[in-house]
Amino acid sequence: MPAEPLVRLRAVHKSVREGGTVRTVLAGVDLDIAPGEAVAVLGRSGSGKSTLLNLIAGIDDVDRGSVMTCGVDVGAADERARATLRSQQLGFVFQAFHLLPTLTVAENIALPLELAGVKPHDAAPRVQRILQRVGLADRAQAWPDVLSGGEQQRVAVARALCGEPRLLLCDEPTGNLDDRAAVLVLDLLHELRREHGCALVVVTHSAAAAASCDRRVRLEGGLLHAEAGASA
Repeated sequence: MPAEPLVRLRAVHKSVREGGTVRTVLAGVDLDIAPGEAVAVLGRSGSGKSTLLNLIAGIDDVDRGSVMTCGVDVGAADERARATLRSQQLGFVFQAFHLLPTLTVAENIALPLELAGVKPHDAAPRVQRILQRVGLADRAQAWPDVLSGGEQQRVAVARALCGEPRLLLCDEPTGNLDDRAAVLVLDLLHELRREHGCALVVVTHSAAAAASCDRRVRLEGGLLHAEAGASA
């Protein structure tokens, strides 16, 4: 019997107000993502890709339709339940890294664990293990601003996966990297998500990032269209 989808969107509509007009971003999106699956979301700028991630994470509300994420009916959940979903079930990797400059590498990675209520003595060995896996054990006490872009993104990947999420959401994770660093981060991202058994949704303009996923979908005209994909 097939496993229940980790993410299920049904007839999702979303509009945004731009000045005095309202623009339809999503016009009846359906999407299933299986546990452990890697899905790339493609589309031109402004097509609603990041909005789609925000709806899956419960950061934004749908206008109509339903979103189920990790067993949570996001539309029916209050903000506390959504915050619990994000802190305990989801990991996030962004194009701009979003590392806190006043925290060391190790402290940045530990922050989601701290917010989830993990005690420091329990978090420390987890942080050390993930630092080893991303090849940055010797940078634990470094400040983010002394790291290269590729190193910063590896810290962001480590931070996202340290809490062992069921679902990893990535918004242009290689957009600020050169080709070599992008390949290294992509390889690491897929290696770690296989080890942790989590599903992956990656919004990208990168052909290489899209091809690394199990499946590709394109957001166009407010709807998702399946594309041929390569296995990760």
